[in-house]
Amino acid sequence: MRLIPIADFLGLEGARRRTAVVRLLLAVTLVVLIAGAIAASARPQSPTLRFLPRGSNGIVVLDLSASISSDTYQRIGQTLRELASTNGRYGLVVFSDVAYEALPPGTPSAELKPYARYFTLPRARGGFLPEFPTNPWTNSFSGGTRISAGLGLALRIVQTEHVAKPAIVLVSDLDDDPGDIQHLAGVALAYRQANIPVRVVALDPQPNDQQLFARLLERAATVEHARLPGERAVTTGSPVPEWLAALTVAVALVLGANELWAARLDWGRA
Repeated sequence: MRLIPIADFLGLEGARRRTAVVRLLLAVTLVVLIAGAIAASARPQSPTLRFLPRGSNGIVVLDLSASISSDTYQRIGQTLRELASTNGRYGLVVFSDVAYEALPPGTPSAELKPYARYFTLPRARGGFLPEFPTNPWTNSFSGGTRISAGLGLALRIVQTEHVAKPAIVLVSDLDDDPGDIQHLAGVALAYRQANIPVRVVALDPQPNDQQLFARLLERAATVEHARLPGERAVTTGSPVPEWLAALTVAVALVLGANELWAARLDWGRA
């Protein structure tokens, strides 16, 4: 080690203390950030559905026609709950042979949860088998199936309200009225021209219905037939928030630079 004689080495004491404090603060901050990253990565994550492109404004088009039986209610409820857990934004269109707007586009996804309860079996009580709650569409709304009515209304909402980055989630058994096929083909073509993606949650469809519907929509939009969102759900992206990872890296770089550029200087009496 090379020794350099200086006359006022005691004046360096303040700089030494400041350097030590900076090093200590950076080291403690880095440890805290690493601990936070470990805790974040260990935290259970809610699934992110792969149905819609990232950043899109979704509209759920829900089939509640007479052909939708209680056998598929659990799937409808699970779909709505998982969509509600994505922290996205969704409109909701409900249809049978007619359609109406239940939630406007841009509604926080949590607002889908109240609808999910109508399709969720409560706990059994008193030894009786549980039954699905009576929903407001059973007697006053359920009728024939015109999928073009639901998809058509969703398209009109997108156009009239100028929805940015729209995407559609169709939840249906695909048992469409034969007289509706021509209208559905026209709506499908309109979706293709507007470049609006459509995802399909097929509720136990008949093979013929599924094949026919796939042929129609394949000419109009991207189609993905799924059994249940939970069966295809994945967690995308890093489990650690991006800002936390970036901050950890930044502090580590600053600490490393401080060690390289502010090397320790030792002094004492000759």
